[in-house]
Amino acid sequence: MENLEKRINLFAELGKLFRDIHSNNLNSKYSDWIKIFNECILLSHKHNNWFTIKNYKEALLNLGTELERENLKKWLSKYNLEEKNSKKTVAIIMAGNIPLVGFHDFLCVSILNLNTILKLSSDDKFVFPQIINFLDYISSGFKKKVKLTGKKIMNFDAVIATGGDNSNKYFEFYFKDFPKILRKNRHSLAVLNGLESQDNLKELGNDIFNYFGLGCRNVSKIFVPNGYDFDKLFGALYEFKDIINHNKYVNNYDYNKAVFLMNEEKFLDNGFLIIKEDKSFGSPIGCVFYEYYDEVSDVLDYKEKNQQKIQCIVSNEIIINSIKFGQSQKPKLNSYADDIDTINFLLKI
Repeated sequence: MENLEKRINLFAELGKLFRDIHSNNLNSKYSDWIKIFNECILLSHKHNNWFTIKNYKEALLNLGTELERENLKKWLSKYNLEEKNSKKTVAIIMAGNIPLVGFHDFLCVSILNLNTILKLSSDDKFVFPQIINFLDYISSGFKKKVKLTGKKIMNFDAVIATGGDNSNKYFEFYFKDFPKILRKNRHSLAVLNGLESQDNLKELGNDIFNYFGLGCRNVSKIFVPNGYDFDKLFGALYEFKDIINHNKYVNNYDYNKAVFLMNEEKFLDNGFLIIKEDKSFGSPIGCVFYEYYDEVSDVLDYKEKNQQKIQCIVSNEIIINSIKFGQSQKPKLNSYADDIDTINFLLKI
């Protein structure tokens, strides 16, 4: 398994680079690469205003924290990995709702030494090529395993595609004859019981506001017990008030508020977030929906009925296997999107 060890070490070096970019460690042995990535991150921000420099570097830190050598070894230890120079090619079609959202798929394909055809989102097209360049710099020849394309994807053996519900209908048709993982819209929930500390609720703010709520792992709906006091939640979320200064966020907030007012719908508003009772799943930007529950079992029933629409659940251990507050956008290596084990899928193609 010598080559696997090399690939683990390769991505561990990438993790170090990501962490050094976040801390702007110009004493890093990769200081020249940090400058290159900083330029690409700035370019990404100018191209797509949702991608603030802070948010992009936060995404790199979250990835870099997981890309430690021991984390990678522990993650892969559960699989029966046979070393082989596979000629199989996997096409990856990436979304662009938050920075580097498709990186984990790329990691899974690359760590198994498969070839990759990579179709980047037009909203996030500047940083990923430099990731490939860096990996090739550390391990000469890596680039030969990866093809970047903006055209029709051809000559592949399997596909991993992420997009909205409409895109997914196209994916289902176009890739009907191939082994595939097709991901569409999902949403994340939080379940409160009123006993949460202020720190818990502040961390929930990260789950709501990180990346402006654009990710499927962002909390867009909250379940609260009957009689819940929202003042406590609003008080804890106040430290996120500056989000309203972002032009795209405030445009969405103002628009949705105007729609609710014209429709004479009731909602709570603190000047930068609207909280509205609504049975819908995903809330628009600048809003979070909520529903009341009588018993936790009611939420469990809801979870069971809507499993295909839920990405993750955040709670203070109210729900078994839920994620701790503040961790929804910090997935572990084994936190597979849509609960589909990507490594197992790739091992079978």
